[in-house]
Amino acid sequence: MIKRLSKCVREYRKDAFLTPTFVALEVIMEVIIPLLMAKLIDLGIDAGNMNAIVKYGGILIVAALLSLLFGALAARYAAAASAGFARNLRKDMFYNVQKFSFSNIDKFSTASIITRLTTDVTNVQNAFMMIIRVAIRCPLMLVFSLVMAFSISVPISLVFLAVLPFLAAALFIIIRNAHPIFERIFKTYDRLNNIVRENVRGIRMVKAYVREEHEINKFQKVSQIIFRDFSKAEKIIAYNGPVMQLAIYTCMIGASWLGAKLIVGGSLTTGGLVSIITYAMQILISLMMLSIVFVMITIARASAERIYEILEEKSDLTNGENPVYEVADGSIVFKNVGFSYSADPEKLCLSGIDLEIRSGETVGIIGGTGSSKSSFVQLIPRLYDVTSGEILVGGINVKNYDLQTLRNSVAMVLQKNVLFSGTIEENMRWGDNEASKDEIREACEIAQANEFISTFPDAYDTYIDQGGTNVSGGQRQRLCIARALLKKPKIMIMDDSTSAVDTATDSKIRQGFRDCIPDTTKIIIAQRISSVEKADKIIVLDGGRINGIGTHEELLKSNIIYREAYMSQTKGGAGLGEQ
Repeated sequence: MIKRLSKCVREYRKDAFLTPTFVALEVIMEVIIPLLMAKLIDLGIDAGNMNAIVKYGGILIVAALLSLLFGALAARYAAAASAGFARNLRKDMFYNVQKFSFSNIDKFSTASIITRLTTDVTNVQNAFMMIIRVAIRCPLMLVFSLVMAFSISVPISLVFLAVLPFLAAALFIIIRNAHPIFERIFKTYDRLNNIVRENVRGIRMVKAYVREEHEINKFQKVSQIIFRDFSKAEKIIAYNGPVMQLAIYTCMIGASWLGAKLIVGGSLTTGGLVSIITYAMQILISLMMLSIVFVMITIARASAERIYEILEEKSDLTNGENPVYEVADGSIVFKNVGFSYSADPEKLCLSGIDLEIRSGETVGIIGGTGSSKSSFVQLIPRLYDVTSGEILVGGINVKNYDLQTLRNSVAMVLQKNVLFSGTIEENMRWGDNEASKDEIREACEIAQANEFISTFPDAYDTYIDQGGTNVSGGQRQRLCIARALLKKPKIMIMDDSTSAVDTATDSKIRQGFRDCIPDTTKIIIAQRISSVEKADKIIVLDGGRINGIGTHEELLKSNIIYREAYMSQTKGGAGLGEQ
């Protein structure tokens, strides 16, 4: 894990290397200062030698200024290295997430991925800064100060050495007990983020159903769990302070007592005692800072493990050894296809699918709730892979295509329409970044979107809020259809994407498809029979299996499910229900 994360330092290796270098120089200056103070006291003040006072006083000032300079440089390079490291972590994680299949995303959940990209990266960034600066400074200061202290007085130095095993044992116990709690906390953070995300996205529904109190209670319950766990972890970590204070005061009392005896005995000078007390403080402060570093690492370790999971996750959808880079046409063949979201052949949501669709055909798909209509079409561009059987597009197994090539040839207007922050024109360019304004307008005319776009003061420069909240559901659907048309796909899939438009507009869109993209294979999932009745063939799905295939007239005669749906809709009864 450490090896993989360290690769994210990359172009900031120089900063990461210079930080401990300047830290070491700063430590050397700080270790020299007490020695110069001892010389100043013994050879200058006690001896009444003004020349010595000036000499050693000047050297002290230079050493202090150098220490300040090296410390400032260390801080500067540490900040650059840690911020750059965090930047690369987020970049690598985000890039890897872009390669994920839907099943990879389902494994982590959107809320968890967001937490790992934000909170977890911040924790690791802070720990990294502590490691390259404080974790280097403290051991060096500890070693150098101990060496200098031993050179002045061995008996007093042994007092400092004696507390190290006690501190090491205390820190080990604290870290061992705190780490599992932090792991649990960050998982709970995922749940909290998910609640917030759902609430914000569905705020209109929450208010419409007056469920604010329910949502607040959900939030408070998870927030309380985080509070309880954090409190527990902080209580464990809080023992670090008293333990360090006990060690510091014990050492100071022991050093003062032994120092007084040695001065009286004539084996230690006043300057030597002042120096050794200064070294004692440096040693003990180093130990205290080291304990803080260990606590920070304990917190960051849980975050680092979660980041590592994202970085190491491999998409289960990859190119073959010799991928095909051209899709011949829009023909589609399903050969005994079975599919399970868990890849478990015993839990198939689609099974026994045998189907042939000719290039340029218009195919309607009808089915009740849970009939796996969306799952059926998501297999074509390999948003998921089949569990059994195979799917051919243009006569070639979809697994043999280059993924980008395949998906560029398939345009999908999903059941949940998504528009991104930016102008209408910028959203259209998701379909074709090089599209001209005339091509964008033509696609919008086919999708029956140009009419309402023209009524906006800024027309195609109208800004779309996040999620397309400043346009209606029907307008959002038509914009998404226009965006898909700009891809000039060989296969066009519409997953219940005209449910929010009126029947007259729906009819115009379908007529536009027949006139403008006759060679494109069109697959239309719909709840309204009127949306698919003129299709070349209609597929009736029931329970993840094909219940019937035929034209509108053929299915009215031969298929009970289709006939009942048609009769209920034409007589004004309840429809099939929402997918």
